[in-house]
Amino acid sequence: MPNIRNKEPQQIRHRFIQGMADLLVPLGVPQTAARLYGYLLLSDAPVSLDRIVADLEISKSTASVAAHLLEMYTLVRRSGQRGTRRALFEPSDDYSGMINAQKRSLERLAALIKEGARSSSSRKTRERLRTMAEFYLANRDAMESAQREWSARK
Repeated sequence: MPNIRNKEPQQIRHRFIQGMADLLVPLGVPQTAARLYGYLLLSDAPVSLDRIVADLEISKSTASVAAHLLEMYTLVRRSGQRGTRRALFEPSDDYSGMINAQKRSLERLAALIKEGARSSSSRKTRERLRTMAEFYLANRDAMESAQREWSARK
């Protein structure tokens, strides 16, 4: 029976890591980076690249690229291990990186839609596209507002 009990936390852990990937991949985060983020969220302490490679069964170069991407999103931070060149990774307390990327995407989408509206000869089409652009910009504004409220709480 001990083996069954030991497997259950591993299965829950695996489901969490895969669930994080299932949620983040549609937002444009590569599968490996999304899995790495889920893995790091469950880690009690900073984790070395070697440990990540072993636990997630991925190549070192793939792990490194994924970690770098998560750093760019500010979801992960890198620290050094004293006395070595070994890098350690842990989740960041700054969750805004992906939100900021989504806000930029919404802005670009709205700009493209407005451009499409300007090029249309149909009044109905122009109005539909302007309404769409307003919708995306309103969502961007709501995200900014939520970030300000969150920052004020901290």
